[in-house]
Amino acid sequence: MTSYEVKPIGKICNSENGIFIQLEDEFIPALTALEGFSHINVLWWFSEFDSKECRSILDTEQPYKRAPEKMGIFATRSPIRPNPIALTAVEVISIDYQKGIIRIPYIDANDNTPVLDIKPYTPSLDRIENPTVPDWCSHWPKSLEESATFPWENEFNF
Repeated sequence: MTSYEVKPIGKICNSENGIFIQLEDEFIPALTALEGFSHINVLWWFSEFDSKECRSILDTEQPYKRAPEKMGIFATRSPIRPNPIALTAVEVISIDYQKGIIRIPYIDANDNTPVLDIKPYTPSLDRIENPTVPDWCSHWPKSLEESATFPWENEFNF
């Protein structure tokens, strides 16, 4: 089996100072020309779930209240995965090009979570006009913006 080397480019900072991505100094030049993009896709590592045990779990008992009784991990947004990689689209509040800081309003990652990559969100590649989802989650919000006020606590079994 081929192995791959992944080097974090920075980390998530989630504290009383707000939420931001702090890049390692060597990657700050990669921010050039990111201004103008309202959103970015952040690839990050579910570092707290990176164990042999977590990587071997391929299905789970009903994580969502209206979901099937058993679901494969690829049908969930679970942090428990064969490769604990996460993808989150986030709004860019501001970018400090000297310090390598991208301020964001929210990300579902903990403080000091490793960031693997950042890509600009572009509707021509990232937006699907008419996506379909299973009936059990068809009542979920249709956008990131609507998700902010949705009662997610009513959806999960954990």
